[in-house]
Amino acid sequence: MPFVSVRITRDGVTSEQKAQVIAEITETLQRVLNKRPDLTHIVIEEVDTDNWGYAGISTTQYRQQLAQNPS
Repeated sequence: MPFVSVRITRDGVTSEQKAQVIAEITETLQRVLNKRPDLTHIVIEEVDTDNWGYAGISTTQYRQQLAQNPS
């Protein structure tokens, strides 16, 4: 029974987009690994940008910096 966890930032991803991600990951596991779709579990976790950080700052701060200093 495959289990796939996908984490993304919570910022405007639609239900339709998430459904497409679930369908395509399921199809890939079936095609590549011969896994049964009815036994495949996909979980999408959405994380607030304040709770997702890298390079010492949150994604919220990073995006604010980008907005202030566009290249």
